[in-house]
Amino acid sequence: MMAVTDQATAGMVCSFCLMSADDVTAMIAGPGVFICDSCVAAFAEIIFESKPTGITTLADVQQNLLDDELLALLPKVAAAGAQPERQVALLVGKARARGITWARIGAAMGMTRQAAWQRFSGEE
Repeated sequence: MMAVTDQATAGMVCSFCLMSADDVTAMIAGPGVFICDSCVAAFAEIIFESKPTGITTLADVQQNLLDDELLALLPKVAAAGAQPERQVALLVGKARARGITWARIGAAMGMTRQAAWQRFSGEE
């Protein structure tokens, strides 16, 4: 994991709270995911709290959303879900810029050279 710069987080959102990188103080990058400083602080509070207040499941949270809240959440979750694919494409681009072959990229991704080329080359 590493902290990322403003330029590197352009368009990125926290994978947990879905806040934009522009709206938080710091964003930490993991493999295809991001977590903001606010979520790190909240998680630390939960983990180190002496008496946990209980466990709430995602299904419970979603069940209690109003219709407008549920609809507003859809594009945010879709954007967060697209982040890992953008990161993979970015890394493949860096690999190609270094001269790494499609065969090696495909092997790393568990696919054929041809499948990697079709998915990431941008050519038809």
